[in-house]
Amino acid sequence: MSGSAFTSRVLAWYQRHQRDLPWRHTSDPYKIWLSEIILQQTRVAQGLPYYQAFVKRYPTVKKLAAAPPDEVLRLWQGLGYYSRARNLHACAKEIVNSHNGTFPTTYQNLLQLPGVGSYTAAAIASFAFSEPVAVVDGNVFRVLARVFGLTDDIASTKGKKIFFEKANQLISKTQPAQYNQAVMEFGALQCTPVNPACATCPLAHLCIANQQNLQSQLPVKTNRVKIKTRHFYYLVVRNGSHLYLRKRLPGDIWSGLYDFYLVEEKKATPVQQVLKKLKLKFANTRVRAGYRHILSHQKLAVTFIELEANAAQVSALKENGYKLYSGKQIEKLPKPVLILRYLHDVGYLKKAK
Repeated sequence: MSGSAFTSRVLAWYQRHQRDLPWRHTSDPYKIWLSEIILQQTRVAQGLPYYQAFVKRYPTVKKLAAAPPDEVLRLWQGLGYYSRARNLHACAKEIVNSHNGTFPTTYQNLLQLPGVGSYTAAAIASFAFSEPVAVVDGNVFRVLARVFGLTDDIASTKGKKIFFEKANQLISKTQPAQYNQAVMEFGALQCTPVNPACATCPLAHLCIANQQNLQSQLPVKTNRVKIKTRHFYYLVVRNGSHLYLRKRLPGDIWSGLYDFYLVEEKKATPVQQVLKKLKLKFANTRVRAGYRHILSHQKLAVTFIELEANAAQVSALKENGYKLYSGKQIEKLPKPVLILRYLHDVGYLKKAK
């Protein structure tokens, strides 16, 4: 298939099938950047309410830069991949402090911002400033691999370079924003990962994957990370109606979020054995087991052990940085979804209606 035929057909398809999304009605680089960060590894349906909440709370990059870190993480709560929120905040500060609150206007200069990679820089450059540089995300990888029969590994440096070059050969020089949106939308709605709609595809008779029945094999991606299971035992220590929590440190999942005292075991372990290792004795212990939480590269098997604090344990908790928080305070803290689910289950926090 010629590049011009591909580009014209995808653009024509987009005119008929594009979704009406708020970030497609603006050339404001701040809102475009915000939407792209939120939609990384997130479905549109899930990300849309977060986008709307961020725009409402922080209508400008200066407002976001001035926000407390915990407030930003709390608003992000539930989206996962919390490094995105931390990078978002750091980038906003950089734009305000080093660029007077104005986004750079070229792809190369956008790449210099913290947390902005080639994908996000291309999206901002093309959508906000009409620079003809191609956006290459998972949808684009899939469409190009299938239509043109590209078998290079998209997880490799060489493969990424080949796809990026191909995408930039195809991009419309007069409608770069429309083209980038079109290819991503085509991958999201038509050329889906599973069960692509080949029967109604305008590229079907020219698509190599369709001709050779390779849809399930393209794109090629190796080096998949092995999923590991971790066994978490949370000590939910009460003091009256208050709970002890601490902000998680860098170097592991959920950095910057708040959770309870955590004991991690290499394998499933009886609760009494966990407590015995800690040399702890508590009255009125209650166990809530069976919680499961799946992250991108990890599975968590989680047990919550509810305890009433005594003087010795309170002293130990305080020495390790744990503080007492009321329910109202905990509601405002940024928390892993797993912790929020537990607090809802036990009725400590009410679910939002």
